[in-house]
Amino acid sequence: MRQQQTIGRVMTCSGVGLHTGNPAMIKLCPAPPDTGVVFVRHEGGKRIALSASVGNLVPAELCTTISVNGLAVKTVEHVLSALAGLEVDNVFIELDNDEVPVMDGSAEPFVRLIQAAGVVPQDRPQPFLKIMQPIEVVDGAKRIMVEPSSTMRVTYSIQYDHPLIQRQTYSYDGSISMFDRTIASARTFGFMKEVKYLWSRGLGKGGSLDNTVILSEDGVLNESGLRFQNEFVRHKILDLIGDLAFLRVPIIGHVIAERAGHALHTKLVEAILDQPEKWVLMNTKESAVIPHVKSPRTGYAPQPASYC
Repeated sequence: MRQQQTIGRVMTCSGVGLHTGNPAMIKLCPAPPDTGVVFVRHEGGKRIALSASVGNLVPAELCTTISVNGLAVKTVEHVLSALAGLEVDNVFIELDNDEVPVMDGSAEPFVRLIQAAGVVPQDRPQPFLKIMQPIEVVDGAKRIMVEPSSTMRVTYSIQYDHPLIQRQTYSYDGSISMFDRTIASARTFGFMKEVKYLWSRGLGKGGSLDNTVILSEDGVLNESGLRFQNEFVRHKILDLIGDLAFLRVPIIGHVIAERAGHALHTKLVEAILDQPEKWVLMNTKESAVIPHVKSPRTGYAPQPASYC
C-alpha cells in the first residue's frame, strides 16, 4: 500500500493526433489528492474538465475517447497507461486540441516526461481495488476476465493471420520497473492493406512510420524493425493498463485477455463497477464506494476547479 502521488512540476510535449492528424500539445500539471486524472479543454474562453471516468467514455473506433457535453478528447489510453504504469494518481492534462498527441506510438515519451517532472507522494493514502471473485466479459471469440490475485498481473493473448504475429501471449507482473522496461516502449501497429479503409472512416490520418508499426503482407515497413519480437501483444497490454485507469484506483487482480481490445477493456471496467460484491477497497476508510464514484451509470462527482 502507498500514498497518492502527483508530478513535481509542469511538463509539456507536442506532436500530431494519430487519428485526426492535427497538431496537438498537452501540458501535464500537478493536482491535489483525490483529483484523479482530469483532461482540460479550452472552449469559448472557458476551461472544460473531462475526468478519466467511465461516465465520460463514449464509443470510438481503435482508440479510447471521453466526452463531456459534446466536447471530446480522443486517444487518451497511452498517456493514461504511462501515468498508471508509473503510479501517478492525480494530474491535470491540458490540451489545445481534441486528441492526445501520438508521439512515437507508445507510452515511452510520456514516461520520460513524467520521470523528468518527478513523482511526488501526497498526504493521502491511495485506495486499491482488490478482486475477490472472478468477473468476466465475453464477446464471441473475444473475452476478458479478472480473477483474484495477490498482485496486479496481466496475461494477454492475441491472434492475427500474419506471419510476424500469428498467436502471441505475454504475461506482465505489474510494477514500475517492469512497465518501464517491458511495456512502455511497445508501439501501436496497423496493416498497410487497411490504411485506405481507415482513411475513409476518418481514422489514422496522423499515422506514419514514425509513430506506428506498419505491417506489409509478410513483414514490417519500418526500417528500424520491431523493438520486441512480440511488440504487438505488449502494446495490447499497454492499452489495457491505460483503459483500466478508468477504474480511478489501481487494481489488485489477474486480468486475462483473449483477442480483446479497447471496447472489451472498458466493458470489463464497467462490469467491475457494476459488481461491487466481488471486490473490496483497501487502504481506505471508505469500504462501500470508489472515491469520486456515484454510479457507473449516473456519472461522477465534480472535480476540483483549479487547474494549472
